[in-house]
Amino acid sequence: MPGAQHSRARVARRIATAAAYGGGGLGLLGVGLVGLLLTESKLAIQAIGVLETHPPRADGVYGEAFADRSAAPQAPLVLAVLGDSTGAGLGVARSGETPGALLAAGLASVAERPVRLVNVARSGGRSADLSGQLEQALPHHPDVAVIMIGANDVTRHSPAQLAVRQLGEAVAALRANGCEVVVGTCPDLGTIKPVRPPLRWVARRLSRQLAAAQTIAVVEAGGRTVSLGSLLGPEFAARPEMFAADRYHPSAQGYATAAMAVLPSVCAVLGLWPEEERPTTAVPGAAVLPVAVAAAAAAGREGTEVAAVPTEGAGRWAQLRHRLRIGLPGPESGKEAGARPGGAPGNTSASSHAGAGDA
Repeated sequence: MPGAQHSRARVARRIATAAAYGGGGLGLLGVGLVGLLLTESKLAIQAIGVLETHPPRADGVYGEAFADRSAAPQAPLVLAVLGDSTGAGLGVARSGETPGALLAAGLASVAERPVRLVNVARSGGRSADLSGQLEQALPHHPDVAVIMIGANDVTRHSPAQLAVRQLGEAVAALRANGCEVVVGTCPDLGTIKPVRPPLRWVARRLSRQLAAAQTIAVVEAGGRTVSLGSLLGPEFAARPEMFAADRYHPSAQGYATAAMAVLPSVCAVLGLWPEEERPTTAVPGAAVLPVAVAAAAAAGREGTEVAAVPTEGAGRWAQLRHRLRIGLPGPESGKEAGARPGGAPGNTSASSHAGAGDA
């Protein structure tokens, strides 16, 4: 495999192993570089600024028109969203533009069944906060959970092995409660415009190493991942409209792009993505790889899904897929978060029992 990918796989396995066995002190940077990076970090924070807003609440039932048309109405599927500001939707003004709402509406359209969204993601969230978010989400008995986490672990210098272990434990807890899990791994922070070299190069390196280690932990805990690194990388770097006013958080278009990458995996994990109807495209090279190698490969390719391959013996293998994306139902203009959906199936207006979606 290419040198960078081989190095990423080796480091990712080291981080994941340290996470699994409680190892500590695994440093990814030389001590001499820390002072420079801290200075650059402060300058970047000043340049980025702070969004003086909160993510709009989007919790509620989506696609209720399907229940109205069904001869035998089914209880809504429950979708939980956990993680940081990316999961919460910081940077957009309307509930229908948040990733949770987009995913819920899209899932309702594919399943032809109502979907209830429970969003407990919080701005500033780190992997350490997932345990508290689980306490909020599990009482709702989610069928599937989407976790978007990692950026704040990098920017706030959380020990990588600790962050990975905390994510793995959260995935294992969800799986133990019968919930399927899809994790959007750490985005590529090297694409943020106010971040200058050498911090930009280090941010990219740490982001991808963390994303690869996250993938190992998630797959081994029974979940699957979708790489957001490259998706929020070259495409976002070339298109400023993908970012919000702070040039750090995604805009409505940016969240829609990320949601389109995650939605097929959410549908597939629930058995709603028939391969014969919506085929996948092969990743160049072997599509089935050792989990560490698959994780390293996915960290550098946008929208790549990594899921475990059932095998006999002690080896752990994973399959990489690029699933075909579908368009997402657009938000209905003029509807507030508290309005019930009453129009086309899968619209993105939330029901009146909006809940914990604030930052």
